Amino acid sequence: MSQTHKLEATPDTVAWGYLDARREAVLEIESGDEVVIDTISGEPWDLPADAALVLPDHRSVLSAQRKEAGEGVHHLTGPVHVRGAEPGDMLQVEILEAAPRQDWGFCQILPLKGILPAEFTEYQTTHIAIDRDRGMARTDWGVEFELDPFFGIMAVAPPPEWGRLASPVPRSFGGNLDNKALRPGTTLYLPVFNDGALFSAGDGHGRQGDGEVCIDALETALTGRFRLTVRKDMPTSEPFAENATHLISMGLHENLDRASEDAVRQMVSLITSRSAMTASQAYMMCSLVGDLRVTQVVDGNKGVHMMYAKEYLG
Repeated sequence: MSQTHKLEATPDTVAWGYLDARREAVLEIESGDEVVIDTISGEPWDLPADAALVLPDHRSVLSAQRKEAGEGVHHLTGPVHVRGAEPGDMLQVEILEAAPRQDWGFCQILPLKGILPAEFTEYQTTHIAIDRDRGMARTDWGVEFELDPFFGIMAVAPPPEWGRLASPVPRSFGGNLDNKALRPGTTLYLPVFNDGALFSAGDGHGRQGDGEVCIDALETALTGRFRLTVRKDMPTSEPFAENATHLISMGLHENLDRASEDAVRQMVSLITSRSAMTASQAYMMCSLVGDLRVTQVVDGNKGVHMMYAKEYLG
C-alpha cells in the first residue's frame, strides 16, 4: 500500500538557491508514495513590513541560513529519495495539489532582470494580497485576478559531475521551468541522474503569464502534494509532461529559436511513440493543431512548450 508523507520547510529541509547531487536526502519514500511538501518564497528584502504575515517556518529558515554568493533566490524543499530510482530512469511526478499557504505574494522589477531591463529602471517590489477563500489576488493598484497556483521549480538532482548549480537556470533535470501548464492534474516526467532521483520543489507561484516577462510571477508560499513513481520504461533525456487532454513538450535553451526547435522535435517524438503516425505526419500535425508557447524568457535558458491535444493521436 502506498503511503503519504509530510515534508515541512525547515532549515534542515530547505536549500537556499541551489541544486546539488551531494545534498543528502531529507526523506526517503517508496515508488508510488505521495508526499506533501511545504514551500516558502522570498528573501529578507522581499517580505512585507508586517512581520506577523510571514510564516514561522519562513522566518526560521531565513534566520538560520546564509545564502552563498552566486546562488539563486529560490528556497527548495527536499530532496526526496525515491527507492529504486537509478540513473537512466524517469521520475513520474503527478502533481495532485498546489495551494497557497499565506495571504500575500510579491512581484518585482530588479536591476538587469526581465526582458526589458534598460527600459524599466524604477526598481520596486510590490506586495499582492491573496484571498485563499475566494481564490483571488488583488494588486495595490486595484486589479483583481484569479489564482492559478503551480510550482516554478520541480527538479531531480543534477548529474553529480555538474557540481552545485544555482537555482535560476532550468536544465534537463527540470528546475526553474516556470511553466504554468504544470498545474495540479498534470504529470511531469524528469530524467534521473542519481540513485533515488532526489526530488525537490519550490518557487511557488500564485499565478503567472506565459513569458514571466518582468522576472517574477506572483511569488508565494505553496503546499504541494505529489505522487512520485519510478519509471524504467521511458528512456528519455529531457523533461516533458502530460495531462488528461494534452501532451506537453518542453524546449530549454539560451536561444529562443533553439528552444522552439527542441520543443517541436520532442513533440514529434512523443506523437510517434503514442500513435501510428510517421515523423513527417507528426511534424505536420504539430503545425496543424499544436500550440507552441513561450514558457519564460528570463531564466538564462529560455523555455518554449508545445501543447498537443491527445484527441489528435488517432
